[in-house]
Amino acid sequence: MANFSEACVYDICGRNLDIEKPTYTNLNRLISQIMSSITASLRFEGSLNVDITEFQTNLVPYPKIHFPLATYAPIISTEKANHEQLKVREITNACFETSNQMVKCDPRHGKYMACCLLYRGDVNSKEVSDAIQKIKGKREIQFVDWCPTGFKVGINYQPPTTVPGGDLAKVPRAVCMLSNTTAIAEAWDRLAYKFDLMYSKRAFVHWYVGEGMEEGEFAEAREDLGSMQKDYEEVGVDSVEGEEEEVEEMDKEGADGE
Repeated sequence: MANFSEACVYDICGRNLDIEKPTYTNLNRLISQIMSSITASLRFEGSLNVDITEFQTNLVPYPKIHFPLATYAPIISTEKANHEQLKVREITNACFETSNQMVKCDPRHGKYMACCLLYRGDVNSKEVSDAIQKIKGKREIQFVDWCPTGFKVGINYQPPTTVPGGDLAKVPRAVCMLSNTTAIAEAWDRLAYKFDLMYSKRAFVHWYVGEGMEEGEFAEAREDLGSMQKDYEEVGVDSVEGEEEEVEEMDKEGADGE
């Protein structure tokens, strides 16, 4: 449902929660808080509860483009909680900052196709609407031109619960955002680069072959990844640009036919 980079979550624990050497317990607590927010509508009442099945409908415009970027706010320690602005507008803005993302990529280098904002706690729809209008006015936050108003909102009355003695501060409200953005392709680029480095030397391949895999399956997987990278690149292209390219190709074919 959502993607998590271990290195990214590790950095968040160190930077936002001042944990000098995060353990898997620290990482898992943060991830579980996000998953709890995503599934809160199954357990608690809310004015705008979003069913799990609605995520796919709103976030996935094409079958292959189905890797949402998860963001959560506020991610703060108990010591910092009293000094932070935790109003709806602030936590909404924080969801569009790279410091709160669970995968390392820069959304400013891509375009959003859709965003699901899942609020918990003391939140009302007017505050949410005002916050989203402010977000839409920011130049650095861009949507694809074929889906310019892609926001889905969920409001749940139950505030986030914290683990006794845990890392996260107990706050009156929080928001988890699942967004489909072409910028997440940066993660695929890094993955492809690392794969190519190791596979060129056939490093570790013998372990997989020994378990019954065929070496050709690695090449097929790499082709699938390359195809997905291209798909993400294409959906980010403005439809006007795409139409112009099609017209140019048709004109060229016509000229060749003559």
